Amino acid sequence: NTHNLRKIINFLTCMLDDKAKITQLDSKNMLGSIQLLGKQVAEVLAIAKQVKIPASYKKINSIVVLGMGGSALGAHLIKSIFLETLKIPVEIVNGYLAPEFVNKNSLVIASSYSGSTEEIVSSAADAKKKQAKIIVISSGGKLADWAKQNKIPALIFTTNNNPCGSPRMGLGYSIFGQIALLANAGVLKFSPAEIKNCLQTIAKYNYLFGADNPEEKNPAKQLATSLAGKSVWYLASEHLAGNAHIAANQMNENAKRFGGYFIVPEMNHHLMEGTPYPDSNKNDIKFVLLESQLYDKRVQKRYKISKQVLDNKNIQFDSYQCQENKKLLQACEVLVLGSYVSFYSAMLQGIDPTAIPLVDFFKAQLKK
Repeated sequence: NTHNLRKIINFLTCMLDDKAKITQLDSKNMLGSIQLLGKQVAEVLAIAKQVKIPASYKKINSIVVLGMGGSALGAHLIKSIFLETLKIPVEIVNGYLAPEFVNKNSLVIASSYSGSTEEIVSSAADAKKKQAKIIVISSGGKLADWAKQNKIPALIFTTNNNPCGSPRMGLGYSIFGQIALLANAGVLKFSPAEIKNCLQTIAKYNYLFGADNPEEKNPAKQLATSLAGKSVWYLASEHLAGNAHIAANQMNENAKRFGGYFIVPEMNHHLMEGTPYPDSNKNDIKFVLLESQLYDKRVQKRYKISKQVLDNKNIQFDSYQCQENKKLLQACEVLVLGSYVSFYSAMLQGIDPTAIPLVDFFKAQLKK
């Protein structure tokens, strides 16, 4: 058994270092989209400078982000990263209606990569009826036309730096576009120095986790290999909670893998009791602990004990320790990591990561 396992591991290692095989499987060039994350950020920040935010938009007491799937992921990261600086609440809505509390004092960001997501077209119109202050962010579509007709501020990006076309791989646009819009509205601060540091961090980990870096030196390839054949569940805390959501989403769609995420310390109050059964958990699931020296010391202690609990129940886990020394930069680091791990996981399964046949089928049935 040990010999066979070693043979399988050697095969998987060779596969992830085989650029020709990767190119063959990756028909829509998702790898290119991951590599262009930094250019997505630079592009959308340049466009955001041209978006004129009315002075009245700065008089608000709540923020609501309307988005589905990949288009909502930016807001999850923003809520986590800026938890200690945002002075008004941020609500994320995945549906057809804006919350009842939305009114003239609410800033509503309608986020749709395509601009035609039916839930967001509907909820944006509902927010307008409630007299909210609305900003649109999309690549065009119905939302862009609607914003123009109603003289609503809109950030319209080009998608040139997302060759695979998947919203979940255009996160540079949605995450940093939303950050820039909120900065323009005076809700949060995002300095030129922070922008520079983010771009440098993204470039650094694109190199470390990238396809050209062999698996023996590549933590993302190593993690994907370790997770092969497993249901993947990310654990994170505080400023990395949004990253866990993003990584799980990408694992679902890119690797077609069942999995999700939980937040520490909340998971310590219930999930641990759910690990022993069914017995197949010992073979079928694997946790990925996203650890940080910037977590509250009490939270860091929880990770240590959580590992002991998982070990005691023979539940498998991997741990990734963040290397950067600032919260925003750790979020950039893990953003790149999660994208590559999901991509490599698809490669190891021999599947095209971009295709989403079940989601496409579902949307087609809705139109009937």
